[in-house]
Amino acid sequence: MKLVVASHNKGKVRETEELLEPLGFDIVGAEGLAEPDETGATFEDNAILKARAACEATGLAALADDSGLSVDALDGAPGIYSARWAGESKDFASAMARVERELAGRDASARFVCVLALARPGEDVQTFRGEVHGRLVFPPRGAKGFGYDPIFVAGGMTETFGEIDPKLKHAISHRAEAFAKFVAAL
Repeated sequence: MKLVVASHNKGKVRETEELLEPLGFDIVGAEGLAEPDETGATFEDNAILKARAACEATGLAALADDSGLSVDALDGAPGIYSARWAGESKDFASAMARVERELAGRDASARFVCVLALARPGEDVQTFRGEVHGRLVFPPRGAKGFGYDPIFVAGGMTETFGEIDPKLKHAISHRAEAFAKFVAAL
């Protein structure tokens, strides 16, 4: 089955392809497709917007992901604005520095959230949510992964997502949990 991965984030596309590889999907990228404005109030809203737009533009099933870092002491920020905190240049070093500044010694409890939305022509959109809870550490550690991975340590672990082997991350991450729900629904 052809499936459009409705993302222009190369890290998300790479992880999605790796997670879907065993299922034999024929993955089609979102290159050349317009990115809809993420005007939703939740991860679910934004994932649905992106999946619907890619499905309508291609006539194919589309899988979109909206995900981000939610910091308890920052009332869930950066949350749905996680990528926007990195700015137009996608400078996550600056975004992580901003989290550190705004956190300023408060509780470092945080979670990564991922919502997948599957849009198929003529069908209702399905969503699948995954979360992994942990804490933030500074300074950032590790060059694996992407985004906020170098500051996030999952519960029960000592290394950041930026330090661990990507296969381990795929087994325990918020995206892995959402994908497990997606696969179960197929």
